[in-house]
Amino acid sequence: MKQSLGAKTLLFPAPVLLVGTYDREGKPNLMNAAWGGICCSDPPCVAVSLRKARYSYTAIEERKAFTIGIPSESQMKEADYVGIASGRDLDKFGATGLTPVRSELVDAPFAAEFPVVLECRLLHTLEIGLHTQFVGEIVDVKADAAVLAADDLPDILKIKPLVFDTAHRGYYGIGPLLGLAFSAGKN
Repeated sequence: MKQSLGAKTLLFPAPVLLVGTYDREGKPNLMNAAWGGICCSDPPCVAVSLRKARYSYTAIEERKAFTIGIPSESQMKEADYVGIASGRDLDKFGATGLTPVRSELVDAPFAAEFPVVLECRLLHTLEIGLHTQFVGEIVDVKADAAVLAADDLPDILKIKPLVFDTAHRGYYGIGPLLGLAFSAGKN
């Protein structure tokens, strides 16, 4: 028998998304956001939800752009730090040792060290409640050659992305391949 837990933000796992923006003065900033994911196939889009109080909120509204960095397991401390500290108070790139790279396609930076980066142009903004959802059209995906599979697409086992446990606020890695989608259920 299942036990009712009430209305909670429980979904397993949640991606760890590192959102890159420029502030009004052009200072690059990163924030950690777990409320997000792919939301459309055509055009390819990703959504990320932020509170208005977040420093990155205004930056996305003003610049109409953001990047999403996918950190690997080895970048857990940096990923967590950019979610703890505020870009209002310090330079997160400097504090973490991450290297800011100016996107050539959108008005936002990304960290050179992240194995996969999505460059996004703001497409829609939706006020939901405490959070506002920013939908970004993915104009390009950049990936380190070291994380690509033979088909030149990112290999999740090489990326080793962080995932977030919304219930206990922990970071985890991913496990081995269990089966192929649109195939495993045919038998």
